[in-house]
Amino acid sequence: MGTVTVLSLAGIAFVGYAMARVARAVVVPVRKRPQNQRILAVDPVESTVTLAGTPDASVPGRYGLWFDDDSGYARIGGVVDRSNGTVTRTLIDVVFGELHPTNRARLSGWYYLTPEELGFDVESVEIETTLGQAPAWHIPAGEMGADQSRWVIQVHGWGAARPEGLRAVPVFHASGYSSLLISYRNDPDAPASEDKRYGLGGTEWLDVEAAIRFAKDRGATSIVLMGWSMGGAVVLQTITRSPSADLITGLVLESPVIDWIDALEYQAKLLKLPPVITLGALRIIGSEWGAPITGQGAAIDFASMDFVARAADLSLPMLVLHSDDDGWVPSTSSRALAVARPDIVTFVPFATALHTKLWNYDEERWRRSIAEWLTAHVTDSSRSRERSA
Repeated sequence: MGTVTVLSLAGIAFVGYAMARVARAVVVPVRKRPQNQRILAVDPVESTVTLAGTPDASVPGRYGLWFDDDSGYARIGGVVDRSNGTVTRTLIDVVFGELHPTNRARLSGWYYLTPEELGFDVESVEIETTLGQAPAWHIPAGEMGADQSRWVIQVHGWGAARPEGLRAVPVFHASGYSSLLISYRNDPDAPASEDKRYGLGGTEWLDVEAAIRFAKDRGATSIVLMGWSMGGAVVLQTITRSPSADLITGLVLESPVIDWIDALEYQAKLLKLPPVITLGALRIIGSEWGAPITGQGAAIDFASMDFVARAADLSLPMLVLHSDDDGWVPSTSSRALAVARPDIVTFVPFATALHTKLWNYDEERWRRSIAEWLTAHVTDSSRSRERSA
């Protein structure tokens, strides 16, 4: 066998390996996020923390800061100084752990970790899914005896968990909505699917359907679904497949995946992957023959997950909030959906808020956008239907 032939076979093997690795990275649930921030200094007297001046560390707002491989958590506020490639920010508090200079840290948009921090009544509940009991947080609207007919179900994103949606609870609570923050299959605290793989919305919607039934049993007659990142893809699948879709009165989508192909190709470009590897990975995920490679129980139908192409299938009012510098999910599909369906889509663009950190960057604008949209497109129309009935 000639040298050229050996090199060619080696190249083919490498491309195949790369395709398989990328495909698995998309569908295998992530359990640990990269620690890509550096804590350079901590000043307890001035209540500041100094980070390496990365783009993420430089964005205004307030954020969570995980450190020491997620064994510690602090909350940080606005930027107070930028100099010599560093960013110094206000240190709001250290929730747990010992904050010190370390090379292992990451910024988070979660901010709140538990519903009790919000100061509302909260109930830990179990939702009966097709796979078993999935834990959730239920935060009732208002005081005892208040109207419990309007609910919002929070659906977190890829590799995230229930705390992601806590930031949205106060604005919905103020608008008279009970909040249900759910877990879904393959979350660390929820039942695993047989294949232990993400369906990118194609399977997770079944757990949202179970949450809708739970809310209905508790008196819900009007339900808003809010999806964060991949959660956007999940709730879009829900409204087009759920037998309980008549209870859903609107969607709020935060940094959503509207079209998985668009999102995955964007991420591949950021990683500078050759197009052949990206295309191959997508074919593996979308084909039955790819199951032995990824461990999927079924192929993923990407065509059914392109809601720009499926815009005519949508009828519910929806609010889409997305930043053009997202860095994970491009805003292109959100903008395209708003152009395709201006009759139902209210699009609120941000410029420098990154991925699922719009609340963190500009909480006032974010909350006002949701409150005004609820009043104009969901709450008043729901009351009109109730009066007509």
